[in-house]
Amino acid sequence: MRRISNSVKLLLLFAALLLICSSVYGKELITVMNPAIANPGVDRVALTSRLDSLDGKTLYLVDINWGGPDAAYGVFEEMKIWFNENMPKVNIIVKRKAGSYMADDPALWKEIGEKGNAALIGVSG
Repeated sequence: MRRISNSVKLLLLFAALLLICSSVYGKELITVMNPAIANPGVDRVALTSRLDSLDGKTLYLVDINWGGPDAAYGVFEEMKIWFNENMPKVNIIVKRKAGSYMADDPALWKEIGEKGNAALIGVSG
């Protein structure tokens, strides 16, 4: 059974006291909002199936420019060196996405779709 920490117990006690006080004195002291959303913002798309092996495959390592131009690119370059030394049959391509991390880069996604077998897209550093 999972135990509740003392700080959580204290917060629950405090919340209960506020609710009791609000009902006794007839004043609304707190408002509780429901964080659930009625309609999700995007459609869910299933992930592609996992590759059996990376041997002979092309793996893209994509820096999305989060944190500036030097945040992840160097880490991806180090990853490429590791792959070259430890998994030489894997073709590693390190790319920097055009624009900011929030901007789309259709040309890069098309290139990865046509020439790549897998991609690691994200932040690092």
